[in-house]
Amino acid sequence: MNPILILLLGLAVVLFCIIVLKLHAFISLLLAALTVGALTTPDILYNYALTQGMGEEQAISFSNQLLSKRLVAAFGNTCAKVGILIALASIIGTALLKSGGAERIVRGAMKVFGKERAPGAFLSGSFLLAIPVFFDTVFYLMIPLVKSFGVRNPKKFSLYLMCVIAGGVMAHSLVPPTPGPLFVAEELGVDLGVMMIMGIIVGTVTILAGYVYGVYASNRWDLPLRDTPEVPISELETMTAKPVEQLPSFFFSMLPILLPVLLIAGNTILKTTIEDPNSTLLKIFGTLGDSNLALLISALISLYLLHRYTPDQKEFKKNIQAALSSAGVIILITAAGGALGALLQQSGIGSTVQNMAGDYQLAVLPLGFFATAVMRTAQGSATVAMITAIGILSSLSNSETLGFHPVYLALAIGCGSKVFAWMNDSGFWIVTKMSGMTEKESMRFFSFLLMVMGFAGLAEVMILAKVLPLV
Repeated sequence: MNPILILLLGLAVVLFCIIVLKLHAFISLLLAALTVGALTTPDILYNYALTQGMGEEQAISFSNQLLSKRLVAAFGNTCAKVGILIALASIIGTALLKSGGAERIVRGAMKVFGKERAPGAFLSGSFLLAIPVFFDTVFYLMIPLVKSFGVRNPKKFSLYLMCVIAGGVMAHSLVPPTPGPLFVAEELGVDLGVMMIMGIIVGTVTILAGYVYGVYASNRWDLPLRDTPEVPISELETMTAKPVEQLPSFFFSMLPILLPVLLIAGNTILKTTIEDPNSTLLKIFGTLGDSNLALLISALISLYLLHRYTPDQKEFKKNIQAALSSAGVIILITAAGGALGALLQQSGIGSTVQNMAGDYQLAVLPLGFFATAVMRTAQGSATVAMITAIGILSSLSNSETLGFHPVYLALAIGCGSKVFAWMNDSGFWIVTKMSGMTEKESMRFFSFLLMVMGFAGLAEVMILAKVLPLV
C-alpha cells in the first residue's frame, strides 16, 4: 500500500477516535499505530530496514516481526527517551508550586520585569535556555512559572504559555548543539559558529512572529487555566496571598531550574572546548550533565523544599503521589504518540517524500523547507524530519552551486521542521497535558503557532540569502 495512503488512514483513525468516539488519547494513538502497522507490508518493512543500515538477514528478520513486537519496541523506545524526564519534571513542577518556590520566583521576576514585560521574559528566556537544553526539559522547568503568572492574570495565561513554546521550539531546530541543527550543519559542511550566529539571528525574528501570533490567538480564543491533577488552581490562588516570609528563598527556589540547565549546558560546552577525553572536568560534567541525572538532582532539591514547607507529612506524600500519577498518564500518551510516529517511519514515508522531492523542480530553499515539513507532519519528529531532508539535499552543499552560503539551506530545513506538529508528535502531548489543554486548543496554541513561525523563518531565510549571500 502507498505510504501516503497509510499516513492518511492513520490520521483519520486518530481524529475519528478522539473527536467522534471521544476515546482517551492513549487508546486512540495505539489504535492508529496498530492500523498503520497492519497496513505496512513485509516488503515495505524490508526496504525500510535496509535504509536503516541493517544487513540482509537483519532486514528479513525485521520484516517478519509480529506487529505487536514492533509496536511494543517503538513504545518502549519513546519511554526510554522521555519517561524518567517526565516523571522527574512532574515532581519538580509540583514541588515548586506546592512549596511556594514558583510563587517566590514570580514575585522576584515581577520586581525585575514587571507584569507588562513578562511575555518578553518568557520568550527570550526559553529561547536562550533551549540552546543547550532540549525543548521538553525547558518546558518542564518553565510550566510552573507560567501557571503561577497565569493565576495573577488569567487572560494572559495563553500568551505566557505560547511565549515559552515559541522560544523553546525555535532554538531546538535552529541553534546547535541540539541534534537536528548540529547534524544538518555537519552534513552541509557549515561551521558550527556560523550556524549558531545565523540560527540566533533567524530565531529572533521567528520568535517575534510567534509573539505576534500569540497576542492574536490570546485575544481571539480564551484558554482557561484549568486544574491539573497535581496542582488545583485554588491552591495556586492561596499561595499568591502568602507573605514573602512564608515562602522559600529566591536562591533555593531558582536552584531546581538553573542547576540542570548549568549542568547540561556545561557538559555541552566542555565537549566542544576540551579535546582531552581523559579530562576530569569533562568526566564529571559528562556524568552530571546527563539530562536524566541533572533532573534527578534537581528533583531531590525540589523534594527538600517541598518537605521543608509542608509540615504535614501525609500531605507531602499525597503531593508526590499526585505528581507521579499525573506523570504516568503523560508518559503513556507520549509513548503512544512516539509509537505511532515510529510505525509511520517504518511504512516507508521517508523514501516516498524523497522520491516526491526529486520529481519537482523547486527552488532549493523552499524545497528544503517543504520536504522537511512533509516529513514532520508525516512522522512527528522534528529531528528525524531534518535528518531525512538533508539526506535529500546534502549534495547541494557547495556555495557555488547554491549561489549563497549553505547555512541558509540548513536554516530553511530547520524552519520546515516546525510544520505541522500534531498528534503523532510526543511534544504535542507533553504540552497538551502539562498545560491542561484539550486537543483542539493545542492545535490553536501549539500547532498553528509553530506553523506561523516556520513560514516566517522561511521568508526571512530567503530574503537573507538574497541580500546577504555570504559568498
